[in-house]
Amino acid sequence: MSPGRTIYTKIDWILTACYLALAVFGWLNIYASTYSEGTEGMFSLATRSGNQLIWIGIASVTAFIILFVLNSRLWKSISWPLYGLTVALLVAVLLFGHEVNGSKSWLTLPGGFAIQPSEFSKITTALCLARIMDGYGFNLSNTRDFLKIMAVIGAPMALIALEPDIGTILVYCSLAFMLYREGLPGKILAAVGFAILLFLLTLKFSPFVSLLTAAGTVGLLLACRLRHPFRAVLILAASITAAAFLPALLRLAADRLTADLPAPEYWILAIILAVMIAGVIFCMKKRIKGWSRPVLTLAVSAALIFSVDVIFHNVLKPHHRDRIENLLGISDDPMGAGYNVNQSKIAIGSGGLTGKGFLQGTQTKFNFVPEQSTDFIFCTIGEEWGFLGSVSVLAIFLIMIARIIQTAERQKNRGVRVYGYCTASYIFMHVFVNVGMTIGIMPVVGIPLPLISYGGSSFLSFTILLFIYIRLDLERWK
Repeated sequence: MSPGRTIYTKIDWILTACYLALAVFGWLNIYASTYSEGTEGMFSLATRSGNQLIWIGIASVTAFIILFVLNSRLWKSISWPLYGLTVALLVAVLLFGHEVNGSKSWLTLPGGFAIQPSEFSKITTALCLARIMDGYGFNLSNTRDFLKIMAVIGAPMALIALEPDIGTILVYCSLAFMLYREGLPGKILAAVGFAILLFLLTLKFSPFVSLLTAAGTVGLLLACRLRHPFRAVLILAASITAAAFLPALLRLAADRLTADLPAPEYWILAIILAVMIAGVIFCMKKRIKGWSRPVLTLAVSAALIFSVDVIFHNVLKPHHRDRIENLLGISDDPMGAGYNVNQSKIAIGSGGLTGKGFLQGTQTKFNFVPEQSTDFIFCTIGEEWGFLGSVSVLAIFLIMIARIIQTAERQKNRGVRVYGYCTASYIFMHVFVNVGMTIGIMPVVGIPLPLISYGGSSFLSFTILLFIYIRLDLERWK
């Protein structure tokens, strides 16, 4: 056997088996999710399962070509042209695309085929990131290199945000895992997480609560750096506790003065500014270093907190706002924005331990859950296959992600490792958000379950994404 053919015996059959298992199981559940009395067979082209079978066939041929026909070096050489093509398609979507469920994400091609360019943009972005980060001397700590990466990720994200497709934006955010592995300082990820926390606290409670949280967090970090941290923490805790009574005191004062007073967040902002100014003057007189970062953190936090209302009401679509408010418990609309999630949880809960059986789901049969073959297909799995079936599907995804990370760590080529982590991050975020929204812990943003949900663009893009990595992984055996 020639050396070239010997390499192909090293194909990662664990990943391939996971792929096949998910594809077949997804096809069965697509049929189940659209099944009712009198429905045509699962092989009929009049059904979604029949159409999905065509896409499975197309994807299988594509996977074969990637593995056995195309040279692995091809992907590096054409990464930029492919990236440019997908960006152009994202622009075309904004100009000529048609809207589905409040998002203009689809582009109709000659012959009546519709594609979702954002699905394929994830592949080309990963290829370009792998090429850039494999370059000689690349270092994420270098500002120029960091800005290159942010530009590659930011261009498609900005275009997708204009559609808008919140689900795909969240998937792009998962690239933070890859960047952290490749040397991105953890402080940056912590800052992003803190910004998300403040955003949610402002929505759920008030700007006052968020400002107290920001001041308390920054104060705690500063206190831990002092000579007597315990004393500083006690003073900080007492100050935050006293400040928490400010809204009640203002209401009491307003009642006695029979006048409207400024909102509590403006009072606490004034107090924070006064303390910041006094602290800066003290540090400058004593020539104490390191005061600029806490001041900047508080300033940025305050700017974010007071811009939440503008972002929430002017950037997000009405149906996105309704779903987020329903998730956070700000509003309760079980027959409106919360209908999908409410029915999905009923379907999953009714499955019990072993499920009702294939094609026996009542929630599924009577179409209680909209989009059940696409975004909410996991509730079909929960109802008909039960807890054991649901856990089995999640276990296959876990094996797939763990296997990709394991083999990525063995790569001699940094670019292949980067691409592997991009692939694992995409799959993880898709599974986390999709399953999360079906059980009510994530907002409904319209994101498919990889290789299981109905949809040609999604299935084909994940096939290409995965099998490019399997093909690149073969190079380490040379």
